[in-house]
Amino acid sequence: MKRTSNARRKPLVLALVLGLAGGTAWAQEAPVAGVQPPGDGEDRLDGLQRQINEQTRQLEQTRRALEQQQQALAQLQSALNEEVLANARARGAPAPAVMPVLGQAPVLAAQSAPAQATPAARPAQQPVGQAPESDSRPPEVAQIFDQPGVLTPPGKFVLEPSLQYGYSANDRVALVGYTVIPAILIGLIDVRQVKTTTAVATLTGRYGLNRRFELEAKVPYVYLDGDTVSREIFTGSAQDRVFNASGNGIGDAELTARYQINRGGPDKAFYIGWLRYKSRTGKDLFDVVTDCVTRCVGNTTGTGLPLELPTGSGFEALQPGVTWLYPSDPVVFFGSLSYLHNFKRRNVSRLLVDGQREPLGDIEAGDIIGFNLGMGLALNEKAAISIGYDMNVVGKTQQNGRDVAGAVRVTLATLLLGGTYRFSDRVSLNVALGAGLTRDTPDVSFTARVPITF
Repeated sequence: MKRTSNARRKPLVLALVLGLAGGTAWAQEAPVAGVQPPGDGEDRLDGLQRQINEQTRQLEQTRRALEQQQQALAQLQSALNEEVLANARARGAPAPAVMPVLGQAPVLAAQSAPAQATPAARPAQQPVGQAPESDSRPPEVAQIFDQPGVLTPPGKFVLEPSLQYGYSANDRVALVGYTVIPAILIGLIDVRQVKTTTAVATLTGRYGLNRRFELEAKVPYVYLDGDTVSREIFTGSAQDRVFNASGNGIGDAELTARYQINRGGPDKAFYIGWLRYKSRTGKDLFDVVTDCVTRCVGNTTGTGLPLELPTGSGFEALQPGVTWLYPSDPVVFFGSLSYLHNFKRRNVSRLLVDGQREPLGDIEAGDIIGFNLGMGLALNEKAAISIGYDMNVVGKTQQNGRDVAGAVRVTLATLLLGGTYRFSDRVSLNVALGAGLTRDTPDVSFTARVPITF
């Protein structure tokens, strides 16, 4: 009985030993997960450390790139804010908000619009990290002065037809004789009323060569009509006489170059320098026939007035100047300062009724100092108004190096009110009404301009 039992146990023990041996071999060949041999574990830790170091380095590079993108985005946003503010003031619309989007150009959206702009409202995308070329332009205002304050965009051409109407009436009293006592005059009194109507149709073209430089050419066509009511001097007539004269034709053509000196912005002034050349293509005072028989000086016959009114000044001129604009939301202050120099003409003569010419010698018209100041306000996205003051001080005319007898310094001052309405991005209407503030200034003037952009 005991032998039988031992015989049965031997196979069981043998099977258990074999099983343990096989399990040990299997464990050595396939180690349990998470348990590594001593040598393989160290290599694994070194690999993980290298991965951590590499990821840390990549994160540092990404952080530096992100800082550069944020700086570039800030520059881009600043440049667009200035341009958006200028356009908003020009159109009278509320200033749009600039929403920066990482990896894209800033998206413009009106303040009243939803926070998320539509894809159609987004401008062409530019890579972050490269700021756009500066396009900071002065804000547009309703033009009331001759010199505009905003330059033509590069590559654009503006054709501006305009029409100006003016009317002036002056009274002139000349006492020829001497007084015995202040209440009694012995001699003649020459009283004249001069009424002049002027209409000037002008065609102006402007072209933007680059972002800060433009050229302008202007050709006017002038029509004048003047009535002089007087009693002819030295005749003793008791009846008024009306002397009428008119003239029409091409006026003095002009060429102007303008350059934006600085890069302004909100609460920062813009300065635009310009140089204007005025020709004498129009018919001047020395070319028209004067109502004198043999001479005008000391002549007792004739009125001494031109039979035809001149359409030009008769002098070439060069005028440098500077225009400034200061945007201060919601208005824009603007103005200019200029100096016009008339070039001397030599050996000038005057044409008389009988065809003879009266020599006058060298004539130099007085130089002009100009100054104006105005304020513009946008009413809505299409309409804006401006109000301003324009003043010009005209020097004395000289003949043969001396002041002409009776020549005085003249001050011309005008109060101007203007408005503009934008029909589209290409066409707008600008009107200006002027009221003379001195006796020598036209009583009223009205100007209408229609700039068309191509």
